[in-house]
Amino acid sequence: MSHLLQTRSPIDGRIYVERPYAEAEQISAAVAAAKSAQATWQQTSLSERQAICRKAVEWFEQHQDEIGEELCWMMGRPIRYAAGEVRGLAERARYMTEVAADALAPVQVGDKAGFKRYIKKVPVGTVLVIAPWNYPYLTAINSVVPALLAGNTVIIKHSAQTPLCAERLVQAFTAAGVPAGVFQFLHLSHADTEALIKHPDINHVVFTGSVPGGAMVERAAAGRFIGVGLELGGKDPAYVRADADVAHAVETTIDGAFFNSGQSCCGIERIYVHADVYDAFVEQAVALVKQYKLGPSNDPETTLGPVVRAEAADFVRAQVAEAVAQGAVAHINAADFPLDQPGTPYLAPQLLTEVSHQMRVMTEESFGPVVGIQKVYSDAEAVALMNDSDYGLTASIFTRDIDTGIALGDELQTGTFFINRCDYLDPALAWTGVKDSGRGCALSVLGFDSLTRPKSYHIKTEL
Repeated sequence: MSHLLQTRSPIDGRIYVERPYAEAEQISAAVAAAKSAQATWQQTSLSERQAICRKAVEWFEQHQDEIGEELCWMMGRPIRYAAGEVRGLAERARYMTEVAADALAPVQVGDKAGFKRYIKKVPVGTVLVIAPWNYPYLTAINSVVPALLAGNTVIIKHSAQTPLCAERLVQAFTAAGVPAGVFQFLHLSHADTEALIKHPDINHVVFTGSVPGGAMVERAAAGRFIGVGLELGGKDPAYVRADADVAHAVETTIDGAFFNSGQSCCGIERIYVHADVYDAFVEQAVALVKQYKLGPSNDPETTLGPVVRAEAADFVRAQVAEAVAQGAVAHINAADFPLDQPGTPYLAPQLLTEVSHQMRVMTEESFGPVVGIQKVYSDAEAVALMNDSDYGLTASIFTRDIDTGIALGDELQTGTFFINRCDYLDPALAWTGVKDSGRGCALSVLGFDSLTRPKSYHIKTEL
């Protein structure tokens, strides 16, 4: 294998970034530096660690335009939206920074005569963060900030599609004053990543990516008795009840399906609509999808950029073609989006009806700009279909009856449940999944738990 990492831009196929992969000596040195720095870092005050995190966020805000342009070229997000990732990063990082004192406070277990007892939350050591390309800063910051706040050192390995993101994260925290060795990046091959997970001085792994990738992480970590956090795939559903505000449901679910060219683990990939409002929903949804402008991501007029690679686009094309052959109806004419050509990453949005769970497009993660809309006749039918999936990251219900919506949400097998919204991470809430969507938790005060370990203090004060 080549020892050179090359990132080809989906905009024009040219090489946008070239970096050498880390050599074995560099990897060993990084781990040794992280282990050495961690002992001192955990002794720094929480207020000092919080101040560094705040300064790092300010660095990102000061550089959001250039960061947005890099995202545009590396992974294809339209330039009009690209800098928005910095706003999301800032929201999450600031929230985690502000709640750290409460989240990391010792657990008081109550008085007992002659004894002092409490449980401290101590850092696990060195955390390896393996981040994806589709939301490269948002997914990474979910773990980087709480890990550092808790007193851990961090090594980050980003997707080969977005290597500059790892460099910018470390650059921001270095400018903010993080000591040497506390936060480092490595550009790694798959083989070297797997070997690093097995390293005895890696104490926790956070991985965001595919189900096969998550399985690799678990295999590599097996027998080491370390924590593993996995955010994997999704096939997230939405249900539009008969009493829903149809216009709002259309606007929200279509944006949830097509933003970032559908390349979101929590994007809407299947929509179930009650028969009473089905026709109105489909009519409005088709009209809205036809307004998208497919084009190069660096064009300010583009609202739908290319997907990350031509192979990803062809995968979605195959799903759609197979569904149509099975009886699905395609409502968008690809000819209306001239850049859509087989073998390219430019892919027209597609909206399918007359779909069923016998079609891959309704059961297999698409990760592209396509959504199926299926008619249902009852809440029970909708809930059964929503749960009929190997995944369980988020699920949404659109209704004016909030109490009934919540009751239905209790029946859904999902990590996050929405009413009248979708495709959003609130940093105050735990970000987690069930089934093949992974395990573990990020964000909220609970997000610190996997990055610390409990240490009990049992002190006899009277002799």
